[in-house]
Amino acid sequence: MTRPVWGIPIVFLLFSCVPAENRRRAAAGIFGGSTAQARPAQADGLAGEGAELVFPDTVRRVLSRALIPGDLSRQVMGAAAEGPQFILDLLACLEGDPYLRRLVDKGHALPEGYEPEDLVELTGGKSYRISRRGLMLRRSAADALENMAAAVRAEGAVLTAASSYRSYQYQVEVYARTVASDGQEEADRVSARPGYSQHQTGLVLDFGPIDNSFAATPGGRWMRDNAARFGWSLSFPDGYETVTGYVWESWHYRYVGPELAAFIDTYFEGIQQYALQFIHEWENTP
Repeated sequence: MTRPVWGIPIVFLLFSCVPAENRRRAAAGIFGGSTAQARPAQADGLAGEGAELVFPDTVRRVLSRALIPGDLSRQVMGAAAEGPQFILDLLACLEGDPYLRRLVDKGHALPEGYEPEDLVELTGGKSYRISRRGLMLRRSAADALENMAAAVRAEGAVLTAASSYRSYQYQVEVYARTVASDGQEEADRVSARPGYSQHQTGLVLDFGPIDNSFAATPGGRWMRDNAARFGWSLSFPDGYETVTGYVWESWHYRYVGPELAAFIDTYFEGIQQYALQFIHEWENTP
């Protein structure tokens, strides 16, 4: 693939519209090394018109490390080669709270003892129902839920919040119960081991009913088509158990913020796992 040549004005736009820390990351990716060690001709060049950038090569390397499949990888590469929009969208996802984009799956645990500091109790009310008292989410997710639920209700459906934040200790109990009832192998398809549950982030909500009949409800259909506008993303889609490690859970949505939700849909066909793997490798690939 021929590397694109981006002119000086676009390069300056790229670096002027994002904070310094992300400008540093962007430069490291685009110039193929750390900013301190950027190739002199390129670093000075933002002086030389049409300086050749190696950003697509960085994306290719990250896609490989993130185990993104061939067809999807080629689509992402094509988007990255078209111009600066991909990197701008990526940088928008790297802003703010790192737990919105943190990869939490069978191979990546939360920090030991992690507990969010801004949990608030869900109250339901006019916009949505709660299945029981004591449900909690982080403040950003709770606010986003309120806004989304109001939009759902305006279209004649009502969401039910059924399960939310789970502490490490509570997940110990959930996982142990599932193993006892279903056996180890089946339990690992439907329940996360303690420390590896997205619920512990305080950013996940299970909508009722907690089974795949939810997908056919008015609220479930609305969520499928509109949740991303409010920053929510389906974690475990149908047909992707080999990718996510879990069976289809049409009711399990994670709040990732509008920027990341749009990034997931735009570049990774709505598959949260692929996008989070890509971002994880982007932030950790030398």
